Amino acid sequence: MHSRRGFTLIELMMVVAIVAILAAVAFPLYTDYILRGKITEATSNLSELRLRAEKWFSDNRSYVGFNAAIQNPKYFTYACNPVSATAFTCTATGIANQGLTGFVYTINESNVRTSAFGGLSGWNNSASCWVSKKGESC
Repeated sequence: MHSRRGFTLIELMMVVAIVAILAAVAFPLYTDYILRGKITEATSNLSELRLRAEKWFSDNRSYVGFNAAIQNPKYFTYACNPVSATAFTCTATGIANQGLTGFVYTINESNVRTSAFGGLSGWNNSASCWVSKKGESC
């Protein structure tokens, strides 16, 4: 009697197919997870910039002259400019080579948060909150 060792080609192909199906499901979920982590940088830094602007206003009774920078940003560029003595807008714009082309988040003196996604399919713009994942709405 002969003892069989190893796997048949069909058994091997079934394992390859199962792994391929799992990878096809897991990879998009993983990339969305990584993207949400990058977006957290923008939302937390914008919140920090707003606090700095409010501190400036409490010290100077005006937003004029306020200028703050984020140290070593990785995924977004930041601009925080006074619109008038009583208003400002801070913006986080996604860096293209970090995979964040089209991502723009803002906050103002009234704590109004907006999200804009230029040319990105499945992302919902919002005039009232920060959207952090595809398909999310406020």
